[in-house]
Amino acid sequence: MSIQSLIIDCDPGVDDAVALFLAFAAPELELLAVTTVGGNVPGAKTQRNARIIRQIAGREDVPVFGGAERPLKRPPAGAGAFHGVEGLGDLEPFEPTGIVGDGPAANAIVDLVMSRPEGSVAIAVLGPMTNLALAMRRERRLAERLGPVVVMGGARSEGGNVTASAEFNIWADPDAAAVVFGSGCQVVAFGLDATHQVRATEARIVAIESIDSEAARAAASTLRFSQRVEREIVGWPTFDWGAPLHDPCPIAWLIKPDLFETKPCRIEVETGSDLTRGHTAVEFRIDPATARHRWAVAADAQGVFDLIVAKLKAQTLEAEALEAGA
Repeated sequence: MSIQSLIIDCDPGVDDAVALFLAFAAPELELLAVTTVGGNVPGAKTQRNARIIRQIAGREDVPVFGGAERPLKRPPAGAGAFHGVEGLGDLEPFEPTGIVGDGPAANAIVDLVMSRPEGSVAIAVLGPMTNLALAMRRERRLAERLGPVVVMGGARSEGGNVTASAEFNIWADPDAAAVVFGSGCQVVAFGLDATHQVRATEARIVAIESIDSEAARAAASTLRFSQRVEREIVGWPTFDWGAPLHDPCPIAWLIKPDLFETKPCRIEVETGSDLTRGHTAVEFRIDPATARHRWAVAADAQGVFDLIVAKLKAQTLEAEALEAGA
């Protein structure tokens, strides 16, 4: 089994929570840090929420660093209607015991990447890209040192979920996204074209609920919240179709890439127009040999949920074995 060193940059967020629970349960990932950014809810809450999820998962060994409170150039955005006022849906927030890492997230990203072999550290960006853009500005060599940058963000054929053509994470800080996509680093992007294929149907939520662990129950709770919100706000027939599961897709790809089909492309982000702010222009008509970007076009939805169930079950069994041997 190969192990990927990974930083997760996120704005928890109900689907961020499921992504973190998956990553915390995956032995294929060496989690160097979780960094947080203002996005779905304000930065103070995303940092607290990451620490809550870390504590529920029993992974206090992974440092959490708070990061940017606002986008590079624009007022803060928010998506509390889809994540709850506190960002964790129906989960009751509490003050976690684990500490916050020393220093801002951008500095932690630079230090962790530059101190490791070139290309060995991946970063999964599950919220606005502000922290990574700031890190790239502070260390000009960062892009060439990074391993794959896996991103949840953007939209092409599906259209947007904030405007007609923009997905929330890119729309929230398009200037940061433009920095990252234009940096020359290798980016694999999981936009709405792929994540809308991965839906939390009733049967898939029940499968997670059947696992006897606090992490599984918390993950299922966030999915139940999303199911209800999508039905009430968006009006989709979610009991038959299921709410889309966005942020776990990049994590699932890092663990099991054959769950997704990606295509080489060039991605550019609109930053100048208010009408099309955050639009991702995904161009497939390029020479694949020169492509620095890939775009996810298809996903094995059942495979993604089977992976989540398998990792959470294995983590539960390991915890039970450790407790029995204590």
